[in-house]
Amino acid sequence: QVQLVESGGGLVQAGGSLRLSCAASGRIFRIDTMGWYRQAPGKQRELVADITNGGSTNYADSVKGRFTISRDNAKNTVYLQMNSLKPEDTAVYYCNVVGAWTTWGKFDSWGQGTQVTVSS
Repeated sequence: QVQLVESGGGLVQAGGSLRLSCAASGRIFRIDTMGWYRQAPGKQRELVADITNGGSTNYADSVKGRFTISRDNAKNTVYLQMNSLKPEDTAVYYCNVVGAWTTWGKFDSWGQGTQVTVSS
């Protein structure tokens, strides 16, 4: 079992910043991709950003230039620095971690979600 604990969500005014963290723990042999998704009311869950174990990053067009994803492999933790926040960034943000718990057993785990609300 792999557990993910998210933190850092909250209420912020437009133009403000927040930093999300997600720490993975449990039986972990290797972590491959770590990412953040979000789901706004009435909308589908969408990818915000992800990062490979080699450090390659991928961002949704809507957040490019404003959000930065990073990871600390020693701590099995992924971060999402969100700057210049807009009301349309309001959503529940979910952490996703893909990896292996043995040489042959893979996992694809999700966090419980953290609410981000941006007021205008």
